[in-house]
Amino acid sequence: MTATATPTGHTGATKTMTMVAAINDALDIALAADDTVHIFGEDVGVMGGVFRATDGLQAKHGQERVFDTPLAEAAIVGMGIGMGLAGLKPIAEIQFAGFLYPALDQILSHLGRYRHRTRSRYHLPMVIRAPYGGGVHTPEQHADSPEAILAHTPGVKVVIPSTPADAKGLLLSAINDPDPVFFFEAIKLYRSVKEDVPVGDYRVPIGKARIVTHGDDVTVICYGGMVEVAQKAAAAAQAAGIGVEVIDLRTLVPMDTDTVITSVAKTGRAVIVTEAPRTAGFHSEIAAVIAEEAIEHLRAPIVRVTGFDAPYPPFTAVEDVYRPNPLRVAKAIRQVMDY
Repeated sequence: MTATATPTGHTGATKTMTMVAAINDALDIALAADDTVHIFGEDVGVMGGVFRATDGLQAKHGQERVFDTPLAEAAIVGMGIGMGLAGLKPIAEIQFAGFLYPALDQILSHLGRYRHRTRSRYHLPMVIRAPYGGGVHTPEQHADSPEAILAHTPGVKVVIPSTPADAKGLLLSAINDPDPVFFFEAIKLYRSVKEDVPVGDYRVPIGKARIVTHGDDVTVICYGGMVEVAQKAAAAAQAAGIGVEVIDLRTLVPMDTDTVITSVAKTGRAVIVTEAPRTAGFHSEIAAVIAEEAIEHLRAPIVRVTGFDAPYPPFTAVEDVYRPNPLRVAKAIRQVMDY
């Protein structure tokens, strides 16, 4: 794997972690380093979160720093806005990204507007964490991918890591960012992958993509839970003699368009993979950027591999049909190669 940005603060020491453990480590480091950092949300305190991302943090840092809230997403985000304006660094957990919808008034009307509204006299260093996406057979609204709604909201950043090391480094960067950051964590990846994660406080820059695999024939652009899907498809294509360059965006807003355009200019073919519904998803924004800035390099039409324009199916094995899989991505790769 080759990263396009070098993490800062990495001393060389590492520890093997799952993604959820890396997130917990980042939160622990942030709480210890800065007493303005506060973590709150539904069940994040005593219980340690439904996925245990905040496990042990209340016991270690106290009930005033890590605390539970009512089941009221609008109140959680609204309270965080007030805390951020008062000089604190709030980290709000929304139990599932699909539960954000009651808070959209606070998000669309207030969260991203304060720097502009006050002509930069105030900024809002708030992080909103939420697990998103499918792959584990959750109930209704627990597997939604609403990142396009947030990416369309001026004034906020949207970060979606795909590895434990990136999750830790990007989360610490988000906590120390002066503006609001939505930090989405793929449920499927919480415990399904482990890797060596740098020990201590280190940062992965927001706005820099990662080149996962190098290739000269097709560029596959993805993020979050779709990165492992794209990697499997790329391995199958490689066995057939097709070189696939997989790009993990890491950050949707701001998007690293330079890395995407450079790769597409080299390969001449682009496949975009997300699990959100097809119409007006963030994949369409990626396709538009490629069409605007690299259309003269394209040897084939851009192909999107996405979820469907229907609510995410709860519980059942139908999820395996809805959620993009390596076979669908491999077929898309073959489709652009056949032009």
